[in-house]
Amino acid sequence: MVSWSGHIVPLAVTLLIWFFATGLIAWADNRDRATFTTSLIVAGGVGIAGLIAIFVSSQSTSAFSIYLAFAGALMVWGWHEVGFLTGAVAGPRREPCDPELRGLDRFTQASATVIYHEIALALTALTLISLSWNAPNQIGATVFVLLFIMRLSTKLNMYVGVPNTSLEILPPHLAYLKSYFGRNRMTAMLAFSAIAIAAIAAWFASLAIAAPTGSAAMIGASLLFALCLLGAIEHVFLALPFRDGVLWGWALPNRARSTPISNDHNTIKTGNSAHGL
Repeated sequence: MVSWSGHIVPLAVTLLIWFFATGLIAWADNRDRATFTTSLIVAGGVGIAGLIAIFVSSQSTSAFSIYLAFAGALMVWGWHEVGFLTGAVAGPRREPCDPELRGLDRFTQASATVIYHEIALALTALTLISLSWNAPNQIGATVFVLLFIMRLSTKLNMYVGVPNTSLEILPPHLAYLKSYFGRNRMTAMLAFSAIAIAAIAAWFASLAIAAPTGSAAMIGASLLFALCLLGAIEHVFLALPFRDGVLWGWALPNRARSTPISNDHNTIKTGNSAHGL
């Protein structure tokens, strides 16, 4: 039986946070670069507050603590997103891909553009897992790990090539990343990724349905279901002619309502572009 407080509210909360938080991050990272120091300081404060929220809430399984842990994980994730999209924590390589490279050499160059960010995410995931190890409430760590896995899947799929690479919220100073996207094409990897994430979402949905009505377990499973559902939808967006500006144009400066990019053979057109929170 579907519960309003146990199923519908967590789904609505996740959708609202995803929509507005992604827009806020896009707005901050597409502003003048002189504002980035302030954005990083604010994001750092939010991230630290998120870590504290996760640690405090991990000791309780009340409904409030579940929501607090969920929000804390998204706050920490947002901190990392601001760090990456401002260019503060990306990688040592900050120039377009050599068009002559193939295979392992191309992958090595691509990895060098984001490696610092990936290491920071991995270390944070390990920290959150250790903080909540054997704790009664592990929602915070679970949310962050799921976000990490889904974002890594998105990056790998875009590197291999997806049908839709018109991602309008990528800031201009990271335009060189577009040269590392694969050709516009549908791959078995993208289909498998979307199906796998949808399957995880279905598993969390079954846990939410089976949990006692209104319980913390029901709320937690519903939040995780909604998060994975959004991840699966974002992977589907990579296969469809979807433009970020449709949802987040309100958060972008006027420069961002323009030309979709063509990625065949790693060609860059100055446009803009990246998907959700």
